[in-house]
Amino acid sequence: MARINLDHIRHAYSPNPQNEDDYALKEVDHVWDDGGAYALLGPSGCGKTTLLNIISGLLVPSEGKILFDGQDVTHLNTQDRNIAQVFQFPVVYDTMSVFDNLAFPLRNRGMGESDVLKRVNETIEMLDLGAWSKRRAQGLSADLKQKISLGRGMVRSDVNAILFDEPLTVIDPHMKWQLRSQLKLLHKQFSHTMVYVTHDQTEALTFADKVVVMLGGEILQIGTPEDLFERPSHTFVGYFIGSPGMNVLPIALEGASAHLGAQAIQLSGGVSVQPSAKVEMGIRPEYIHFDPNGMDVAITKVEDIGREKIIRAQLEGSEIALVLNENEPIPADPKVSFKGAGINIYADDWRVDMGA
Repeated sequence: MARINLDHIRHAYSPNPQNEDDYALKEVDHVWDDGGAYALLGPSGCGKTTLLNIISGLLVPSEGKILFDGQDVTHLNTQDRNIAQVFQFPVVYDTMSVFDNLAFPLRNRGMGESDVLKRVNETIEMLDLGAWSKRRAQGLSADLKQKISLGRGMVRSDVNAILFDEPLTVIDPHMKWQLRSQLKLLHKQFSHTMVYVTHDQTEALTFADKVVVMLGGEILQIGTPEDLFERPSHTFVGYFIGSPGMNVLPIALEGASAHLGAQAIQLSGGVSVQPSAKVEMGIRPEYIHFDPNGMDVAITKVEDIGREKIIRAQLEGSEIALVLNENEPIPADPKVSFKGAGINIYADDWRVDMGA
């Protein structure tokens, strides 16, 4: 496995980029640990596939270098980087058996047949493909074909990294959960360096040790699922992570108080921002609760989603959402309070620290 160093990488698809907007991928300067599981998460067009293709060798970055374990691989092709890739649509050899599909990359590298037999059987057992081992791949379901694609990456013990480009898009929702869980277990067992591209926050948060949230070709935050939920670095991260996402409310600051319309909300400490900055408060729906001594709200909608209710309401001219347990009553005279530990303050969309 490899430690991946993205050394001041930028990429533009057009020649001679003149300004920052010409770059599909803004500057990336990060080190990803050997054996880590990373997810690139963001909406379509945010740059995540561009970054994955640079790591794989399908693209040479316009600027910067990429290193595997300290070796510069920027201009090496995909084969020489010794990586495995699993794509959105399963890539299998229909005329071969499941066993021969998995054996193909090993035989291609001249491995002895006894070693091929051992490695392939181990992989088949890991992926629970034993019942289909002698079957031709043609006619198998999409989830089984994707398991074969995954197995071709896992069967080689010497790969530097395994890259996944939205690999569960065409999979049945129930099978998605099973494959995602299996992939997580395999990572824990074998510690392959894995990079997983997705626009689905559930896939990213359940698979990865660290999630890389991207927007407009820029990395906004790299963090654990807990970091992204509790301390989003950018308002977009707060909005994109969570269902529903973080409430973002316009405020004015005065010392350790945030003023939302006529309401004053006490903060855990003072905040220093530029006078010209757009200042906002971020609060997750999970950190808002009904409180008879709280702030008046007008409920506009109740969404019953089974085990929980999502309450939509107006607070001082701003829309908020809060989450109730299924059996928790909705008061006739609704008032709400914010849990202080759940409050984040943003200046021009970026999180700022609150003093003690």
